[in-house]
Amino acid sequence: MRLATITNWAYGATVALTLASGTTMLLASSAQQQERTSVSQRYALDRATATIDEDVLALSELSRQYVINGDASDLLAYEKVRAELGTVEARTRRIKDAGAGEDELKSLREALGWADTLQTRQERAIAARRQGDTNTALRVLFAPEYERELDRSRSAVERFQYRLDQRMADDLRTAEKTSRAWRSTSEVMLAVTGLLFLCVLYFVFRRRVLHPVVKLSDVIGRLAAQDYETEPPHFDQIDEIGDMAQALRVFRENGIERQRLEHERDADRAVRDILSRMTQRMQGCDTVSELTDIVKRFTPEVAPQLAGRLYLFDPSRNVLVEGCSWLEPVHSAAEFSPLACWGLRRGVPHRPSGASFDIPCSHIDGGDGPDSLCLPLIGQQGTLGMLYLESRKVDPTTSLNETYLQLLAENVGLALDNLRLREALRLLAMTDPLTTLPNRRQLDEALATTLIDAERTGSPVCCAMIDVDHFKRFNDDNGHDAGDAVLRAVGLALQAAVRDNNLVFRYGGEEFLLLLPGVDQAAAALRAEEIRSRIAALRVQHDGRELGPITVSIGLACAPADTDWQSLLQTADAALLRAKKAGRNQVITATERRSA
Repeated sequence: MRLATITNWAYGATVALTLASGTTMLLASSAQQQERTSVSQRYALDRATATIDEDVLALSELSRQYVINGDASDLLAYEKVRAELGTVEARTRRIKDAGAGEDELKSLREALGWADTLQTRQERAIAARRQGDTNTALRVLFAPEYERELDRSRSAVERFQYRLDQRMADDLRTAEKTSRAWRSTSEVMLAVTGLLFLCVLYFVFRRRVLHPVVKLSDVIGRLAAQDYETEPPHFDQIDEIGDMAQALRVFRENGIERQRLEHERDADRAVRDILSRMTQRMQGCDTVSELTDIVKRFTPEVAPQLAGRLYLFDPSRNVLVEGCSWLEPVHSAAEFSPLACWGLRRGVPHRPSGASFDIPCSHIDGGDGPDSLCLPLIGQQGTLGMLYLESRKVDPTTSLNETYLQLLAENVGLALDNLRLREALRLLAMTDPLTTLPNRRQLDEALATTLIDAERTGSPVCCAMIDVDHFKRFNDDNGHDAGDAVLRAVGLALQAAVRDNNLVFRYGGEEFLLLLPGVDQAAAALRAEEIRSRIAALRVQHDGRELGPITVSIGLACAPADTDWQSLLQTADAALLRAKKAGRNQVITATERRSA
């Protein structure tokens, strides 16, 4: 029952008891008023009947004095008292109006009748005295019969007063008893009202309010301190306290949910911060190796419950090879064809198991077992690689948060695409587009690095400057396309003659340059002669006909045997000029010039 209902019932009972108490108080007051009325009535009746006996005796005395003395003043006094006494009906009417009952009036009439009889004898005696018959008058007033009638009148008056006293005493006792009863009832009602009020105070404010409020206040304090481990007390009663407890339970549930959302928000912010730092680091990478190191380091922080691999697409072999891995993935192969992954086939994320259902990829040896996700990395020029993720055995029920993982894949793909683009731009800037050999700009970087390393280690460096003989003849006789074909053929021959293609450069025009670090002068001369012979054996076709023999002149110089480190190119170029002057299609070394 609600506190409002209890309070209303208690209020209604209190009002009812108050009304009842007020009614009993009014009734008690009415009884007291009745008691006062009875006293007043008795006083009035006493005053109305007190003079009857006195008047009868006064008339008797005055009449006797007149008969004995014959004094006229006594007769006048007698007449006056008789006139004041009046008739029986008038005297009875006054007594009845004062509140006398019929039984009492009967006794009064009897007494007044005896008084009238006495008055009749008195008038006869007075009449005899006026006629001078004093003896007769004396016999009438002093006869025994007269005395008996006087006693009867006095006895009748006394009976009337006795009955009146009895009735008035009974009326007073009844009124007093009634007044006392109603007063006691009123006091009981007031006591019951006070007791009810105290009971309501005890029950409502102590048992139903104070104790629960003390418990709830402790819970409120702990909830205010965000201690949501506390359990609000459970109250079965359906009232305001129960509503407060229910509100606290709802507040606690909302607080727990808010904490969960805050934890998710903090975790989301942490993951976003990691992704942001990872993206910044990847954008600053210069090589794929640096990129794979960053992916291997940061991805377990983004998804610690997932193992995985980063696959890079090798266009020369048309396969995806492992660039790096983390947390020891076991289900995906280290190398596979792009057709083995449905994600790469469709160009969208592919998840064969878990919450969704799809066909498994053939590069996953676990079949439908592991919860895995394939995220293709697509760039502007096509497939760049794939990000593969799988659930670890330590937490197989962990769900994959694909939103962050897709964002991770997009960032990795963007970084790879940027590296590819920068590498392509670098190749455009550092590679000769006709022969695909490194150009003069790349030569400057490679030469500086090679000379520094050689000077630091003390190892020799040889340089061969190569020039195509009579190249202008190919352009003049067959057109520039024929000259381009000759240059391409010479570039391919040079690439085939050395182990490292990064050491063969197109120096400019029909001139090429070959760096041979760590090779002595004799070995370099043999290598240069071999290159000259291989180029001389070339047969280049253009527009269906052979362009004729291709020969080259080679100038060879070695540092520090022939020259110092900084003059290596100039010495090789000088040797080339001597080879041309000496008739072309030959190798001239700087040592020969020194001997000459």
